[in-house]
Amino acid sequence: MRATLYILCYSLLVSTGTTYAQQPYNQNFASDVAVPEGFRTNRSSYSAIMDVLDPDRPDVTAAQLQELRSVPLEVIFSAIGEYRLNYATGFANTRPGERLVGRALTMRFLPPRPDLTRAANVLAEEGNWDRRYYARAAEEAQPGDVVVAELGGSEGHNLFGDMGATGIQMRGAAGVVIDGGMRDLTGLQDNRFEGFPVLHKFSDPHTTSWLGVEYNTPVRIGGVTVLPGDIVVGDDGGVFFFPPELLGRVLEYAATVDAREAFQLELLQNRQFRFRDIYPLAPALQQELDRQQND
Repeated sequence: MRATLYILCYSLLVSTGTTYAQQPYNQNFASDVAVPEGFRTNRSSYSAIMDVLDPDRPDVTAAQLQELRSVPLEVIFSAIGEYRLNYATGFANTRPGERLVGRALTMRFLPPRPDLTRAANVLAEEGNWDRRYYARAAEEAQPGDVVVAELGGSEGHNLFGDMGATGIQMRGAAGVVIDGGMRDLTGLQDNRFEGFPVLHKFSDPHTTSWLGVEYNTPVRIGGVTVLPGDIVVGDDGGVFFFPPELLGRVLEYAATVDAREAFQLELLQNRQFRFRDIYPLAPALQQELDRQQND
């Protein structure tokens, strides 16, 4: 019965001139473009995805990042629309209670094997960077960057210890997110790392051995995609990653929420209206808030 149905459907498609096989089975494709001389020494690994997206991604200022530090994650959730699921959880925080805010500087690692190690060494020599990507960040990170490392999750490997973290901190980076592990937990909890939280999946004493294979390209953190330059906002509960073009919307929405909640709190404390009329605001009270804001 099923085979007969397939034949009837195919016959109908052919008779109506509608088929999905518009090209022959063995198609001819253009050859790949040769890599230009010196291309491998680019500081960021090439990503065709980012080549498409970069022109539309605005610069983010230090003042904007500072303003974002006080915006609750719940407000961010409400403001970022289709990106609200881009939230990764399951991290421990070396600085409990401290918030992490900045721009994503991404890196991806793979377990070593001889040929991969050989290639990584060649590229590091050609590009004059350290094969250890945490060490690259300790030389190249910019103020406000957040190192975001894809390192195999809870079954992965370590990024660095307290010396590597110190090097990155000294560059002015805001902190680190590791989908993987780290060494020197006690050292990274020292007060000299105040204001530099490291969100990580685990800690153990193993030295680092996985190889950095892509620098500043799209990575996977937990179940979400992170692009270089994404806005990073994290705390003890988890981390949001969203495009920089949404930051203005988030800050504007946060200001609206602050004004509304201050108005609601005042109404609650005055005890003149029922709770259901205040939260959410009844139409007449919303009009009063709008009037006050427009005066």
